[in-house]
Amino acid sequence: MLKALDITTATNGHSTTALLLGSGELGKEVAIELMRLGIKVIACDRYAGAPAMQVASAHAVLDMKDKNALRELISKVQPDVVIPEIEAIATDVLLELEKEQGLRVVPSAKAANITMNREAIRTLAANTLNLPTSPFFFASSAEEIHENIDKVGFPCIMKPIMSSSGKGQSTLRSESDIEESWNKACNEGRGHENRVIVEGFVKFDREITLLTVQAADGIHFCEPIGHHQVNGDYHESWQPEPLEEDVLLECKRIASTVVKALGGFGIFGVELFIAGRNVIFSELSPRPHDTGMVTLISQDLSEFALHVRALLGLPIGRIAFRGPSASAAILGQGEGSSISYRNLDKALSMGNDCALRIFGKPDIKGERRLGVALARANSVTEAVEQAKAVRDAVRIEIKSEIESIKEA
Repeated sequence: MLKALDITTATNGHSTTALLLGSGELGKEVAIELMRLGIKVIACDRYAGAPAMQVASAHAVLDMKDKNALRELISKVQPDVVIPEIEAIATDVLLELEKEQGLRVVPSAKAANITMNREAIRTLAANTLNLPTSPFFFASSAEEIHENIDKVGFPCIMKPIMSSSGKGQSTLRSESDIEESWNKACNEGRGHENRVIVEGFVKFDREITLLTVQAADGIHFCEPIGHHQVNGDYHESWQPEPLEEDVLLECKRIASTVVKALGGFGIFGVELFIAGRNVIFSELSPRPHDTGMVTLISQDLSEFALHVRALLGLPIGRIAFRGPSASAAILGQGEGSSISYRNLDKALSMGNDCALRIFGKPDIKGERRLGVALARANSVTEAVEQAKAVRDAVRIEIKSEIESIKEA
């Protein structure tokens, strides 16, 4: 049983400190919730000015895959808790320090190590826990994919074993797609690992996220979240996704089975396919999920607040659902280091129960998620349309550094 973390604030001396490994938009909300409870937050990422750094007590810029750099940072900070928020982390360092020094890792070093890697989590789910999954195999070369492709058939999906938000993911429709998809996976995956998972298509009706909280007072579930993805990246999500009672019970069984096996306290984003009355395990993240940003408006305790309560060893109690809600990702396209957001007044006039979050990302190159629109309404359909209307009202202007200097 994890002991609840006592919180100390001090002008001179040690304050209770959380080391946040990953400082994107999800990490920013986690940092805010930690600071609301008086915890000092050190936000880390590979680049300066990341969203969570803008609200944290201090920050560090480093390659978190660098074992020596990560070990040195932990030694210097002496954190009371380490919170991994991205995949590209040298989790073997966390395993060593948890074992040797009792380092407190969220939800645990074991869980972080397994879930940061699609191979490890899929092997656990399918082979150890015997949970239903799509057909799959792993490969370390294009030749190996050619040799094993009959195990899943076409069409199928190739993903890097380390990635998120659809990065490096491709759909293969014939053998001629293998080389290009292999190169894409190797170049775009986190950590540039030359290893992939190839999954057979599952004929599913819906894909959901079941946010599952493992805390001091047991396992808790949020209302199921439905979502719309484009190339593996979420564009809209809504809550609740309606499920038959027996289907929902099976979702909870699968989610609780894998969460209990991983151990530790925190929130887990469990992704599931729904095919008729059958439920198939897809993926899991041991932290807040991007589709779960809808909880910023749908619940009294967002997924970020739930994560923080759980990881501190505090009870969750009852999660109050406020009603049908939706989120819509605000995407920017272009290249530049000056990003302006216009028409916010118009966007926030789209309804009585709507909101915006601008992440404050310092630059953009290509397509990037820059914010999220939120809405609550009388029905899920109405909430989705309202969230999309809020998103579409926002106008984004991107300027290069040279253009900004000329204007100044």
